[in-house]
Amino acid sequence: MYAIVEIAGKQFKVTQDQQLYTPQLNVEAGSVITFDKVLLIEDGDSVAIGVPTVTGVKVTGKVLDHVRGDKIIVFKKKRRKGYKKTQGHRQDYTKVLIESIVK
Repeated sequence: MYAIVEIAGKQFKVTQDQQLYTPQLNVEAGSVITFDKVLLIEDGDSVAIGVPTVTGVKVTGKVLDHVRGDKIIVFKKKRRKGYKKTQGHRQDYTKVLIESIVK
């Protein structure tokens, strides 16, 4: 059984007991969160596709931690002009454990 869920504007394919890194959510670590925007659910042979969402289906998860991704180096240069610029970036993520998919 799996579901496709929209979390913070992005779509994720989730199954039960799966750990997931989502864009940072404004929720405390250790709390339970419910995702209502279920776009598709597959249970054995039956597939339900939402228009735009499937009604009556909820995905619950537990927020494990707030983490940061790997550092990305952005380097810009224009040759023969003496222009060099270096920037670094680390994206913030929320680690979520999917506990259940309820029809």
